[in-house]
Parts: sequence; structure tokens; C-alpha cells
Amino acid sequence: MAVLPILTQEAPILRQKAKRVARVDSSIRKLIDDMVDTMIAAPGVGLAAPQVGVGLRVLVIKTDTNLHTLVNPEMVKWEGEQIGLEGCLSVPGYVGEVKRYMQVVARGLNRQGKTVKIKGDALLARAIQHEIDHLDGILFTDRLTSLDTLRKVEPEEQEKEAELVGA
Repeated sequence: MAVLPILTQEAPILRQKAKRVARVDSSIRKLIDDMVDTMIAAPGVGLAAPQVGVGLRVLVIKTDTNLHTLVNPEMVKWEGEQIGLEGCLSVPGYVGEVKRYMQVVARGLNRQGKTVKIKGDALLARAIQHEIDHLDGILFTDRLTSLDTLRKVEPEEQEKEAELVGA
């Protein structure tokens, strides 16, 4: 397992739609393990494969109690609305307000290649949507409620806010 470099917003891969994974094999499991190590070291709430330079539909999210992995994720249900601050490991030093669904259900494959569903509300719902956006070439700055909400933060403040906000 390794900590991988995290690409920043200038990287072209972050603006491309990631490709579906044909089969969850040992190389995908290694990618997942490396992504988890990278996310924890950053630290962040979530990480999508394009953020580490891999154009595949893979994401990881860590909450206080669980580690979620989704390969080829898709949202299958959503409801409600929330507006809150988000930050991103690929947009270091900035946070801004983004409107998201309050509750979502996402379906994908786990690290064993089995179909799983993840139901999330509040922060987990926000993180799922944020990471799926990365797989579609969308950054949180594309979804700001207003450009006026984007603000610069110090690295320590972004780390603290990462516990509350985005990935």
C-alpha cells in the first residue's frame, strides 16, 4: 500500500469522465488500498480515482465508523436538499457552499466485486455526491451556490473543515 500524489484542479484528468471498471481484480483492490492510505494521510473524507491520476470509476469514503468503497457507483435514489460548505483535496486551500441532496442511495461494487448499496444522509450523502462528481469530471467549484461563497482557508482550517464537509 502506498500514499499517492493527489492531483490538483489543473490536471486534465479531473475534467474527464472516468471509465467503468470491467472487473474488480487484484489491481483494482491495490488501487483501493492505495486510495484509502492516501485519503487518510491527506487527511480527507473521500477520494476518487481521478484525483490520483487513474481514470477509473472508483471511490472511497471514510466516516467516523465505516470505510465505504464503490466501484462503478451510481446514485439510484435521492431526496431532500442541503446547502453546506465543501472542500476538496484537489482544490487545496478553498471551501465554498454547495447545494446537494440530503439523502442518497448509491449502488456499485465493493472490493470483492459484489453489488452493494450505500445509504447516506447529511455528510455521507454529500461525500457520495462529491466523489461521484469527480468521476464525471465535475469539481465542487462547478456547483457553488454562488462564486461569492468561495473562500480561501489556511491548511489547518481546511483540515478541520474536512472533518465536517467534503472530500
